[in-house]
Amino acid sequence: MMNNRIYTADKPFVMVIFGASGDLTKRKLMPALYSLFKDNRLPKEFSILGVGRTVYSDSQYRSYILDEIKKFIKEEDQNETWIDAFISHLYYLSIDPAIESEYGLLSCRLEELGGEERPDNVLFYLATPPSLYGVIPLHLKKWKLNTKNSRIIVEKPFGYDLESAQKLNKIYSSVFEERQIYRIDHFLGKETAQNLLAFRFANGIFEPLWNRKYIDYVEVTAVENLGIESRGGFYETAGALRDMVQNHLIQLVALTAMEPPAVFNADNFRNEVVKVYESLTPLNEVDLNEHIVRGQYTASNSKKGYREEKGVNPESRTETYIAMKLGISNWRWSGVPFYIRTGKQMPTKVTEIVVHFKETPHQVFHSADGNEHPMANKLILRLQPNEGIVLKFGMKMPGPGFEIKQVTMDFSYDKLGGVPSGDAYARLIEDCILGDATLFTRSDAVEASWKFFDPVLNYWTNNADAPLYGYPAGTWGPLESEAMMHEHGAEWTNPCKNLTNTDQYCEL
Repeated sequence: MMNNRIYTADKPFVMVIFGASGDLTKRKLMPALYSLFKDNRLPKEFSILGVGRTVYSDSQYRSYILDEIKKFIKEEDQNETWIDAFISHLYYLSIDPAIESEYGLLSCRLEELGGEERPDNVLFYLATPPSLYGVIPLHLKKWKLNTKNSRIIVEKPFGYDLESAQKLNKIYSSVFEERQIYRIDHFLGKETAQNLLAFRFANGIFEPLWNRKYIDYVEVTAVENLGIESRGGFYETAGALRDMVQNHLIQLVALTAMEPPAVFNADNFRNEVVKVYESLTPLNEVDLNEHIVRGQYTASNSKKGYREEKGVNPESRTETYIAMKLGISNWRWSGVPFYIRTGKQMPTKVTEIVVHFKETPHQVFHSADGNEHPMANKLILRLQPNEGIVLKFGMKMPGPGFEIKQVTMDFSYDKLGGVPSGDAYARLIEDCILGDATLFTRSDAVEASWKFFDPVLNYWTNNADAPLYGYPAGTWGPLESEAMMHEHGAEWTNPCKNLTNTDQYCEL
């Protein structure tokens, strides 16, 4: 069923995608834009202008996207009429985004698309390598394309460390106002990430328990069952901490730990996120040595090791796995550890937040699972692969006695009566079109995050003997990450102790 929501605009809307022939555009951006178009959620008059060094005419680019988009949209959305109508809004300009003089061609093309005058309702999307993040805004300013109604979306990682992030923020603030800058993290476009806020702040049941008095520890996991694929050149300069931890995982920690905003709007919501970042307990020497585990996948079961991947240094010490123990020094969370982990070549692809509640203060029943006492309650918020919420609690086994078995109450969006959970990129692009920055990262949050993680990067740089543990591709990572949690009496929800062939684990 088509959505009746229609946007009206006095002037045409143009979305300019830098890196329009790249992987992100064909896999994520075009399917997201098609989804918005199909559901009548784009402005009535719009154009999508692809920009890149690859040479295409308009018709050639349309043919290219037509072939590619069918690979990445859902089968039920494969409507030829709608696809053809969407493709007719695509245009292409072949320039080198690194060369300032070529932006004159972009200015002329925007005038063509705008009719009598160049449109100022323009959204620039940087689907480019990070090396261009600081270049493109300055070239836009030189050619006066940074109009008052223009906006810019920039992908992560925003900066390489604190110093580079501060330089980027300085560049962007010299070209755009903060309200025009959208630092995107697609995790925040997922329904469950947003539903975590609704779960906490729209219900009176759990929020009174959401503190150090009732919660034992929290896990945040975001792992993939793929390697780096063809991104060896990028990944060698990034690693798991820059690629996933400094942005995605710490955002999920913030959503879990933040205080309720006084009013739910962009400024108040993002103020509370920054407060969490500023409350992160600074990492000391013990933390750097004992509470951070780096790993790198090795060859196993016909899967390549990281050092065998294309574009990777055969002696690389880049981490493809990282697990950390974090603390939050405030009234709500003092003493509650947050364990985060991410990795490539894991057994499955899953992103979830697991809240472990404390055991009951006095145990009067026995467990039916072989444990001395019933397991503590556990709340799991799944972001992927199947978005939903799981609550685990104890119930009496039928029959004589009072043996307690842990049971599951499970909600998933695919069981919500046909209501789609939606595409994360589609949600965020639409928010940007509407000028809603709530789910985008603000400049002070970027710098606060880098300020916390910079000591980790410096420690690795200055200590060549800092451990880097190998783990066979297809396993849950180094066993040392499990040992890190044992000092708290904790374990990962998918524990490493269930793995076989543990002798394959070694320090590289």
